[in-house]
Amino acid sequence: MGGAAARLQKLFEGHRLTPTQRRIAQCLVRRADEAPYLSSVELAELAGVSQPSVTRFAVALGFDGYPALRRHLREAPGGPGGAVGARDTANAYQQAVEEEIGNLRLLAAQLADHGPVLRAAALLAASRPLPVLGLRAASAQARGFAYFAAKVHPDVRLLDEGGTMLTDRIDAAARAGATALLCFALPRHPREVVAALDHARAAGLRVVTVADSAFTPVARPEDVLLPAAVGTGLVFDTACAPMLLGRVLLEAMCDELPEAQARLEEFDSRAAERGLFLPG
Repeated sequence: MGGAAARLQKLFEGHRLTPTQRRIAQCLVRRADEAPYLSSVELAELAGVSQPSVTRFAVALGFDGYPALRRHLREAPGGPGGAVGARDTANAYQQAVEEEIGNLRLLAAQLADHGPVLRAAALLAASRPLPVLGLRAASAQARGFAYFAAKVHPDVRLLDEGGTMLTDRIDAAARAGATALLCFALPRHPREVVAALDHARAAGLRVVTVADSAFTPVARPEDVLLPAAVGTGLVFDTACAPMLLGRVLLEAMCDELPEAQARLEEFDSRAAERGLFLPG
C-alpha cells in the first residue's frame, strides 16, 4: 500500500485501539491529505468524538499528545499536503465524488499486495454452500455479490435479513457443508452482525469480511479482513470501493473454480433461448 493513507494505516497497525480510537484512526485515513493540518478540535468534530479522546488516541500511539502526533505527520517523508486548497473550490457534490476517487485509489494501492484477496477467494470458492452475509447498509453489497457469484458457484446462500432466523440459516449452511462465510460490514454496524459472525465462527466457519476499515469492530484476528473505505461526503455513505472490492474478490474466485467458465457459457445460452435480455 502506498501514499499518505497507507503511511497512516501503517502507523496505526500493531496498536490495540478502543472502538472510539479506531473511529479517529479511520477518520484520519479517509482524510489523509488533511491529517497533518487538523487541530484536535477539528479532528474530534470530524470523527464525532470528544477532544480528550483525540489526546488519548495520540498517547495510545506512543506520542506525548496530539501536537506531537501532528508534528510527526507533517515531518514524515513524503508527507501529504497541497491538496486541500484545490478541494475547497469544488462544491459538495464534487467533493463527494473526489472522496470516492480517493477511496478507489487507496484500494488500488492496497491491491498491489493481492495475497489477502487470493487467500479469501480460495476459502470462499471451496465452501459448498457459500453463505454471504450483509445487513442493513451492507445488504445491497451482499445481494450484488451473491447475484453474480451464483453464476459461477453451485450454491450461494444470501443472508440479508436479521432476526431469530439468521442463526438458523447459518447453522443450516454449516450442516450442509459450508466451511467459510463472506460478510460485508459497513457503517453503521448492526449488533446483529457481530452476534452472527460469532455464531458462524463457533459453527466452524472461516469468516472473510469486506469492511469499511481495517479497524472495523466486527472482525477478529483469525478472520480474513479486506478493507475498502466508504465515502462520507453526502448525507448517506457511498460504497463504491467495497462494491469494487467485492467484484475483485469474485474475479479471484473464478480462477479457483474450474467450472466457472462452463457455468457462464451455460447461463448465456439459456438466457439467449429465453430472451432474457434486450439485444445490443
